[in-house]
Amino acid sequence: MGTTDPDRNRSDGESPVREMTLAPFWIGRRTVTNAEFAAFVDDTGYVTGAERHGWSFVFGGLLPGEVRRHAPRPRSAPWWCRVDGATWRCPEGGDSSIAERMDHPVIQVDHVDALAYCRWAGLRLPTEAEWEYAARGGLVQARYPWGDELTPGGVHRCNIWQGRFPVTNTADDGYIGTAPAESFEPNGYGLYNMSGNVWEWCADRWQAGVTRVMRGGSYLCHESYCNRYRVAARTSNDPDSSAGNLGFRCARDA
Repeated sequence: MGTTDPDRNRSDGESPVREMTLAPFWIGRRTVTNAEFAAFVDDTGYVTGAERHGWSFVFGGLLPGEVRRHAPRPRSAPWWCRVDGATWRCPEGGDSSIAERMDHPVIQVDHVDALAYCRWAGLRLPTEAEWEYAARGGLVQARYPWGDELTPGGVHRCNIWQGRFPVTNTADDGYIGTAPAESFEPNGYGLYNMSGNVWEWCADRWQAGVTRVMRGGSYLCHESYCNRYRVAARTSNDPDSSAGNLGFRCARDA
C-alpha cells in the first residue's frame, strides 16, 4: 500500500510504501447505481442528507447559465455551485433527472447515506486498504488499475477531465459528467471505474479527524490540479458532505 510516485501528494499521506495484511473480502464490481439506491429508498423511505439540507454542490459546467450565474460558490473551489434542490434524484437540481442514468453511480450521497444503504443491503463500506488492494487489480505498485500509462495505445481507460480545467472539457473519453458504473475495461479483478468517474467513500477516518477517506478520483480530476485518479491517491471529506461527483461501492467479509 502507498507509493513512491514522483507525482504523489506528500501531504495526503500517500507514502511510505508499506505492507498490509488483509482478511479475505468481497467488493462490488461497480459503484452502487441509481437503480440500486432507488430500490433502497423505495423499500425504506430513507431521506438523504442533501434532501434534508435542501441543497448540495454541483459542478458549474453542468448547470444552465442562469443557475450557474446566480449560485453561491466556495472561494477555494469556484467551479462548485451550491444548488437548491440538488439531490440523488435530481443531481443538478431543478428539472434534472436520473431517468436516463439509472445505470450510473448514485451521487449526491454523504457518508451517512452510504452507511445506511450498506446496512440495508447487509454489506459495509470497504476499508481504505481493501479499496487500494482491489483497485490495484493484482498489479504491484502500478500507477493506475491497468498499468503505468494513462492512455495505453491511445485508449482511454477512465472518466476524468479532458482539456483545460475548469474551462474546457473536450470529453475525449466520451463523458462530460458521470459515466455508467460499468464503463471502460475492468481491472485485473474485474472491477470497474476504480479510477475516475466518482469519488468513493471508504470506512476509514482521515488520520485522527472526523473527516472520512475518499478514493479513486472523479470525472473532474485533471493533472493540473487534482491527479488523484492514481491508485495510491487519497483525500477526505466531512461525513455529512455530498456532491455531484461522490458515490460509493460496497464490500463484505468473505
